[in-house]
Amino acid sequence: MAPTASDFDPYVGDPRRYGFSLAQLAELILPCLEAVGARAVAEVGAYAGDLTRVLLDWAAAGAPGTRITAIDPAPQEPLVQLAERSTALDLIRQPGQVALQELPLPDVVILDGDHNYFTVSNELRVLDARASANQLPLLLLHDVWWPHGRRDDYFEPRLIPDEDRHPMVGEHGGLFPGDPGVHPGGLPYPRSAAHEGGPRNGVLTAVEDFVAPRPHLRLAVVPAFFGLGAVWHRDSPAAPALEEILAPWDRNPILERLEHGRVNHLAESHQRQVSLWTAQARQARQEATLRRLLDSSAFAVAERLSRLRVRAGVARAEPPVAKEEIRRALEHEPPSRAVASD
Repeated sequence: MAPTASDFDPYVGDPRRYGFSLAQLAELILPCLEAVGARAVAEVGAYAGDLTRVLLDWAAAGAPGTRITAIDPAPQEPLVQLAERSTALDLIRQPGQVALQELPLPDVVILDGDHNYFTVSNELRVLDARASANQLPLLLLHDVWWPHGRRDDYFEPRLIPDEDRHPMVGEHGGLFPGDPGVHPGGLPYPRSAAHEGGPRNGVLTAVEDFVAPRPHLRLAVVPAFFGLGAVWHRDSPAAPALEEILAPWDRNPILERLEHGRVNHLAESHQRQVSLWTAQARQARQEATLRRLLDSSAFAVAERLSRLRVRAGVARAEPPVAKEEIRRALEHEPPSRAVASD
């Protein structure tokens, strides 16, 4: 029996509630595992183990003996600890392309590792070459929607051949829905491609190019929480059940609008945060300058001279800038109506 939404917390490793984990889509993923009778599941790109925990709980509750394999060359400490505690979990510290060539072919492969055309295409080719007839595993892929459906991201850019790597965003910009380029204050993806769209760019592009010459494969795309893709053989015994589970969600226009609104909210919130950080930094610099003025003997002399010039009628009778006024500004106190005197 697949857990319900109340059985797990998809935000356990996501305190800012970005919704970046595939655990957000567990209510769809777990019924798919049951439909194919999965007894071996490989997860490429397990990171901190958010989805891995859900898979282990599912296996323990309704599919005892199921092996879960987490493949990640740089697993985070929560995943490492999970592997140490669980006898049903194998942790392989290798890139997906390498591990998938050696691992016994599982019933389900979840691809959520390096989100770029080169890597995903190679992982799919490895699995296709190892499968026979209609024995291709059920393939589940994350990030087939914005931002990486049509835009590469490189976990380790130097591992991608130069000819297969697009120019990247860098540290001085970000991504914003609707902007195919680099957006000031956008979501920080410094290792993403600097442009969206075009050939050989993005996870969804890689999956579509893989499926296009293979009409026996069915691709469904669920446009929620950065996008879930599912690929299965149309003639497999589980095909009718998978169709029943996923077809209502496949490129559902209501979900598309909801996801568009969600990522817009994330991007706009981040942009406001960047503006706040910029304003705070500017205020800190201004306060530092004012504090140096307070400690400056030259400013003290200028303040006294200004008062003397006003009293002598040499200068206009305007309130001189005084140290007390600067102190109040630094302490965020309202200005006094009285002019400070010597």
